[in-house]
Amino acid sequence: MRIAGIEAMNVFGGTTFLDVEKLAEYRKLDTSRFKNLLMKEKTVALPYEDPVTFGVNAAKPLIDALSPEEKDRIELVISCTESSFDFGKSMSTYFHEILGLNRNCRLFELKNACYSGVAGFQMAINFILSQTSPGAKALVIATDVSRFMIEEGGDALTMEWSFAEPSGGAGAVAMLVSEKPYVFQVDIGANGYYGYQVMDTCRPTSDGEAGDSDLSLLSYLDCCENSFYEYQKRVPEADYAKTFSYLAFHTPFGGMVKGAHRNLMRKAVKAKPKDIETDFENRVVPGLIYCQRIGNIMGATAMMSLASTIENGSFDAPQRVGCFSYGSGCCSEFFSGIVGEKSKESIQKFKIKEQFDKRYELTMDEYENLLVGSNAVKFGTRNVTLDTDFISQARKTLDRETLFLKEIKEFKREYEWIS
Repeated sequence: MRIAGIEAMNVFGGTTFLDVEKLAEYRKLDTSRFKNLLMKEKTVALPYEDPVTFGVNAAKPLIDALSPEEKDRIELVISCTESSFDFGKSMSTYFHEILGLNRNCRLFELKNACYSGVAGFQMAINFILSQTSPGAKALVIATDVSRFMIEEGGDALTMEWSFAEPSGGAGAVAMLVSEKPYVFQVDIGANGYYGYQVMDTCRPTSDGEAGDSDLSLLSYLDCCENSFYEYQKRVPEADYAKTFSYLAFHTPFGGMVKGAHRNLMRKAVKAKPKDIETDFENRVVPGLIYCQRIGNIMGATAMMSLASTIENGSFDAPQRVGCFSYGSGCCSEFFSGIVGEKSKESIQKFKIKEQFDKRYELTMDEYENLLVGSNAVKFGTRNVTLDTDFISQARKTLDRETLFLKEIKEFKREYEWIS
């Protein structure tokens, strides 16, 4: 039987973060409501960080670990994002150039709100399973940066920006997909997908976001339930409570995941409230740990939750993980795969938690200045040289070679490595 999955996987969580509890106090938010977010920190993108720098910084350790022969077998590079800065040119071309990949390679980009990372992953899986090029590998990079210039006006499209702000993050997940699934072996054919048109959240302008938070929550719950039921139709023996040792969810914020899990436990399992809480702590919380420290990174979040599950779960023997991805607008998917002891070892060597711990914590004054300064690299910027002295201590905080945006010349982005 043919197999496919994730050969190697890494997360990049940026160079700076904000304590979201301090942010809530600063914004004078209702702290009792804020606690339902189940958030701790959020990565904040600096003006000289963009989706390309996040993506390359996530992918480079994976590429560096390959032999020249293995590196040349990467024949597909997919960028997955809703934060692209060009309507035509794919960010995968930047990834391809900076990482020094073989030119006999397909390069393209996928945009489908927060579902894009899983869409790219599943496309790569099918490329490997097709065996059109035996032994080939695919590089999938999901990368996103939050925006907070919310669109005003209209009865349907409104969003309370103050509560979206603490959960919106920035970051990337890079995955090497092949027929050597050392990290995550997908269950072939075990997919339940579910989608329809809904205006829950959207980006109607290049740098603006609009949405209906209540509608988005309802759509997420609906899709989580029905994508699992579709999965169950294809895998009749699947039991939500017993089949999966762990569950990895797309995580806009932890409270939404908790609600979706509770909904399925009630309907599919008929579980009691106390049992639901215990199950949430045991099977779901390991996948939230990274999400609570980065925030919602849209297209990368579902796979970031999977990475968090693998590193923070217990895998003394191979176990099945169920994964749920949701993208506003909307499309969703429930799928599964097998994780083993070597999976954890593979992820741990990239020291993801250590990366998070080394980030620079922004003060509220620095953060407020950043909200203004980030306009320098908004969509459509033609020429700009970035101020490298702005929060300069962040540029070397990780103690490793890190890619940053240097300048934009006639729309072309120039990058530099800082060590």
